[in-house]
Amino acid sequence: MEDVGTARTAMPAISPLTGEPIKRADAERLAGVLKAFADPARLRLLSLIQSAPEGEASVSDLTAPLGLSQPTVSHHLRILTEAGLLEREKRGVWAYYRVVPSAIAAIADLLTPPRKRATKKAR
Repeated sequence: MEDVGTARTAMPAISPLTGEPIKRADAERLAGVLKAFADPARLRLLSLIQSAPEGEASVSDLTAPLGLSQPTVSHHLRILTEAGLLEREKRGVWAYYRVVPSAIAAIADLLTPPRKRATKKAR
């Protein structure tokens, strides 16, 4: 893949739900990632991209389903990419986006209390 966007927001190592206090810097990084999630248009973008036939989509594929302008969709995609939730691949004049499953899984693990996590993995 060429020109893949990189995450600017690394996930903290400790969950705020583990019983240990989370460090301020880790809390700020996690809050940044969660803030990227905390928008209905961004949640829909993640869903649209994940459910696309090839698991990827370009801005032009996403504007009509969202009912938003191209600059607005591009803005939301940039935020999701900078948060590490999407990766971007440039092909010619088009950029294609795909969900980073490991980033979504890391957030889920951080927000799942340890007891629930152990039960979930044991199944």
